[in-house]
Formats: sequence, C-alpha cells, structure tokens
Amino acid sequence: MKQKQNNPSELPFIGAPNWFLLTLLSPYAGIYYWKSGDRVDDMKVKLATNDDETLNEITIEGNDEEIDRMWRTLDLREKGMVKVEGILG
Repeated sequence: MKQKQNNPSELPFIGAPNWFLLTLLSPYAGIYYWKSGDRVDDMKVKLATNDDETLNEITIEGNDEEIDRMWRTLDLREKGMVKVEGILG
C-alpha cells in the first residue's frame, strides 16, 4: 500500500496552480480594495457653555483613533488636565 505524499505547491481540490496566471489577477485585487476599502467614521461633537459663557466644554463621541488624531491636530486636552512640556521640547 502506497501513501500519497502531499506536494507543498499543490492546493487542496485544485491541484498545482499556474502561478503565472494567478499573478495576472493581482490588478483586480487592487481595484477591489480601492472600491470597497473606504471606511466611514461617524463622530458626534457637542459644545456646551456655562451660564456666564466663561467656560466651554466639548463632548466628543467616536472612534478612538480618530479622536486621538483630532486631539493632536487641535491641541486639545481632557477636562482638568494640564499640558506639561517635556525635557526635549
């Protein structure tokens, strides 16, 4: 009784693929990801002031990555936090 050895270049149920023909499909993969790879991020921003209009409070709800990027861009800080300059600038 002989056992069949699996060839590492053979795919199950397909056999040995023609790798050259598979590389011709790669531009279609790029087109697929360009069309369906868009990400929609929803954010909610609420601006509130106190009665004297001396203090503004911004409440932001959304994706953590987008909120962090917005905080860095607008140089915002959490309520009660103070920015401390580092040694290197």
